[in-house]
Amino acid sequence: MRYERDIFIAGVGSSVPATRRVRDAVAEGRIDERTARQMRMDSVAVSASEPGPVLAVTAGRRAMAHAGLGPADIDLLLHATVHYQGHDLWPPASYIQREVPCGEGPALEVRQMSNGGMAALDLAAGYLLGGDTRSAALLTAGDRFCEPAFDRWRSDPGTLYGDAGAALVLSRRAGFARLLSLATVADPELEGMHRGDDPFGAAPFALHPVVDMERHKRAYVGAAGMSFTVARVAAGQRTALKQALAEADVTLDRIDRFVLPNLGWRRLDAAFFQPFGIPEERTVFDWGRTVGHLGAADQFAALAHLAATGGLRPGELCLLAGIGAGFTWSCAVVRVLDTPPVPPAVPAAVSGGSDVSGGSAAAPLISTHVEGPQS
Repeated sequence: MRYERDIFIAGVGSSVPATRRVRDAVAEGRIDERTARQMRMDSVAVSASEPGPVLAVTAGRRAMAHAGLGPADIDLLLHATVHYQGHDLWPPASYIQREVPCGEGPALEVRQMSNGGMAALDLAAGYLLGGDTRSAALLTAGDRFCEPAFDRWRSDPGTLYGDAGAALVLSRRAGFARLLSLATVADPELEGMHRGDDPFGAAPFALHPVVDMERHKRAYVGAAGMSFTVARVAAGQRTALKQALAEADVTLDRIDRFVLPNLGWRRLDAAFFQPFGIPEERTVFDWGRTVGHLGAADQFAALAHLAATGGLRPGELCLLAGIGAGFTWSCAVVRVLDTPPVPPAVPAAVSGGSDVSGGSAAAPLISTHVEGPQS
């Protein structure tokens, strides 16, 4: 969609725990050296105890402070998730809405896997434009990819998963960047890649105690074929990117900064660097390789990192890209209007968890996978 009416990014924030070195995981036998070398990852963020919703609350408070907004300014909260949020039959979005706090409008969870943050951006922009009295939306994402159900080193060979919360405030009034376009493309023919040939289970992890995406991928590709799978994944990514660029009336060579998912280098090369000629130095890979794939939080956390380190300059164009199982692909083009202030480090005393300050915001704040298919 091309945004003829103003939609701004008014604030960003993140909460990224301390990192663990990949070379230490190799030494411990958690991941083989060849796979680690192909990914070119240095470290991943690992939460000792704070769950995804608690990390998201801290990020949400920081984003609200960064935008200079209060609870009464927020008309919508969307919380994007990938993994278990800590309770059964429980709405994490309502918890985040209460704890941040951020108004009494709709609070909804978005479950579009790793593309959840970008999907929330798409939905929130439409919601704000749907009513003249609507002012702003808070978008959060938060996950802790922990054992026993998830092995961050092996559950998805080729991508290492990090823990984090991240948030973005979208506003009709003002902000440091303007949303020019956003395109989301879906291909449900690929949804079986994360289901395989398993029957439906009666409870979470009833069929398999540990997530194994590679097993599901093998089953799907065995039935659908490698050529079919790779072609569909590539087509979805290409369509989303070309549509977003066309609706923003820009060409790829005019993009100054690319915010891509924090996948391993080999997958980024197959999905973005080689097909589109995207220069690695114009991406956030140097940062992404230090925190890992943060699920639905990649894009929001990357923007918080860029804001904290002076990586967003007035007049520049930034392309955000997301990929999620299902499959969906989203791409957005934004124009930086002003140099954003450094996101503040807001103290957080969150009920149901320990202190989750997550470090200073002034520091770096903070898949699928046949070669090509991403999640």
